[in-house]
Amino acid sequence: MSDATEANGTAETAEAAIGGLAGGGAGGRHVRVVLVDDHRMFRTGVQAEIGQTATTGVEVVGEAADVDQAVTVITATRPEVVLLDVHLPGGGGVEVLRRCAALMADAEQPVRFLALSVSDAAEDVIGVIRGGARGYVTKTITGTDLVDSIFRVQEGDAVFSPRLAGFVLDAFASTDAPPVDEDLDRLTQREREVLRLIARGYAYKEIAKQLFISVKTVESHVSAVLRKLQLSNRHELTRWATARRLV
Repeated sequence: MSDATEANGTAETAEAAIGGLAGGGAGGRHVRVVLVDDHRMFRTGVQAEIGQTATTGVEVVGEAADVDQAVTVITATRPEVVLLDVHLPGGGGVEVLRRCAALMADAEQPVRFLALSVSDAAEDVIGVIRGGARGYVTKTITGTDLVDSIFRVQEGDAVFSPRLAGFVLDAFASTDAPPVDEDLDRLTQREREVLRLIARGYAYKEIAKQLFISVKTVESHVSAVLRKLQLSNRHELTRWATARRLV
């Protein structure tokens, strides 16, 4: 077999694999998407997984790594769907939703948000749904299911990973507005992230590595959390977080 023939065969095999992953064709569907995640390699992976427009119907028109970039790119490109990470530098996914409220409310060309996060914490799920997101799926989702979820959100459906739907149903079961936790609302998004990781038993160095911040910054956030919640140490903090199902 010649090198050219072998190369063509490899390319065809790869193309077929992508087609199988995404469900075997776009079927005439098309959706413009912006990826918002602070991990460049993850964005690259998602782009490779779902961004073969001719096959999946998904066209990735922009990417962003933090809140300010996200708002700028979303405003400039006006996608139908934004894949939004919950934990972002600059205030988190909730801040992106707050600053894009007018775009979500546009009756003629609404921008809809689908949270795509490693977190499956009830507080994160409920927070972005309160903020206006149309769904929440975790990063364990398959390429096929993610493409399907994107199109469903484009059409106005609400989409959740199975286990997460219960959080939303519980939170909005009554006709009253969901209760506000005044203590929790005193914390910034970053302080909540540090709180959850501390409560899960992570060391300061591990938290710093995971959140791409310095150990000193972690220490500052922990001190702020303890002060705002009027707690004395990380053991009390862990009990506090566990009681609120934040762990």
